[in-house]
Amino acid sequence: MKSRGFYNSGQSIQFLFTMVLLFSLVISAVFTILFGAQVYQNIQDRMDENFGGTTALSYISNKVKQSDKAGMISVENIEGTPVLKLVEQYDSGDYSTLIYCQDGQLKELFSSEDSGLSLADGMDIMKLKDLNLEMVGEQLLRIETQEVGGEYLLLSLRSQEEAYE
Repeated sequence: MKSRGFYNSGQSIQFLFTMVLLFSLVISAVFTILFGAQVYQNIQDRMDENFGGTTALSYISNKVKQSDKAGMISVENIEGTPVLKLVEQYDSGDYSTLIYCQDGQLKELFSSEDSGLSLADGMDIMKLKDLNLEMVGEQLLRIETQEVGGEYLLLSLRSQEEAYE
């Protein structure tokens, strides 16, 4: 009888050991999944932050390069917002493209000079926390995003100072 009780006790210990091992494997799998999800989320957040800053700078840079004519690029303060103003002349008059950041969005407004449109009428381009625009001297434009890392871009305007013809 004693040997039979020892056998049952050994089976119970073996079953208990198996269950503890199974439980520890399940717990480690759950922690691995949670840790992996957190790492993925951190990587995704950094990618989104980098995308916002660099894409906005590239977009503005391309717009400036397309409009780089003498006297046609300026930084102005309109309605309390710093605005990059790109002027173009067509047969029917002057048209301006305004690029600015408002309500967490990079915006663009293309209109004639006398259209009466306000900055609220601009089209959303992409999410952007804030944007600083500054003319450094006469031929250097500084563009800075307020995303994480605070990236900035200096653009040298290539056009001459003579009037646009």
